[in-house]
Order: sequence, then structure tokens, then C-alpha cells
Amino acid sequence: MDNRQVIGSWLSGPRAAAENMGVDFGYRGERLGLPEHGPGSVAPLGRRFGALFLDWALCMLIAYGLLAAGDWQKTGNWALGVLFVLSLLTVGTVGFTPGKRVFGLRVIAEQGGRLSLVRVLVRTVLLCLAVPALIWDRDGRGLHDRLSGAVQVRI
Repeated sequence: MDNRQVIGSWLSGPRAAAENMGVDFGYRGERLGLPEHGPGSVAPLGRRFGALFLDWALCMLIAYGLLAAGDWQKTGNWALGVLFVLSLLTVGTVGFTPGKRVFGLRVIAEQGGRLSLVRVLVRTVLLCLAVPALIWDRDGRGLHDRLSGAVQVRI
């Protein structure tokens, strides 16, 4: 192997290097028994970020109008609490937040069906900590979803 191949594999990352050696990772969600495309498939990253952005904007508006008395300095802290309550109540009852509904997503258990309230609580706490949501597995699930036994799918 010459230097160009070594540098090229380093720049493209370990997954690309493994794929070049013949390793087949399959599609996202295959290990979970989910379809590759369409309803029930793993939610794409762009839709998940869009849903989170919409939920955060909604929580900021609620916090600004109801809890922070019009003070933008205090709004961010209150918005995190509103996001916690919103996520706990909506994912725990109907399986999606308002943002997820708009983007056509739902949170389900790995085995299918709804998450238990304890799993929703674990998922919501980890989501509010932010860092676990930024660490993904090869199926595209955040650590908060993986630890709570959840997966976000398309409706």
C-alpha cells in the first residue's frame, strides 16, 4: 500500500476503509429489522434535526411568553424545562412531539409499539443533556435512543 492509499483511507474514515476491504454494513435499521425505505424505516438525520429545531423554537416561544416574562436572558433556561415537559408528555402518550409530527416522525420501542413511561423519561433526560444525542451508532440512533431502547422512524 503506497502513501496515497494510506492517507486516503485516513481522510475518508474507518467506515470507508472497512467498506473498501469488503465489509458490508447494510442499510441503517437493518439490524433492527426495519425496512430500508418508506414508513417504519429509520428517520433521516435532516428530518430529526428539523423536528428538534421546530420543537426548540416552540419551547422558546412558550418560555418567552409564559415563564420568562418577556426577558430573553431567562428564556433559554426555561425553554429547556419546557422541552423536557413537552417531550415527556407527547412522546409518552402519542409517540411524537409537535416537531416530529410535522416532519413525519415517530418514536417507537426497538421491538415496535410505544415506549414505556420509564423509557420515555430516560430518553428525555438524556436528550436534555444534549451530549448523548450527539453520539450515534451505525443505525443513526443517538445514544439517548439506544439507552432507552427507542428508535425514531418515519410515519
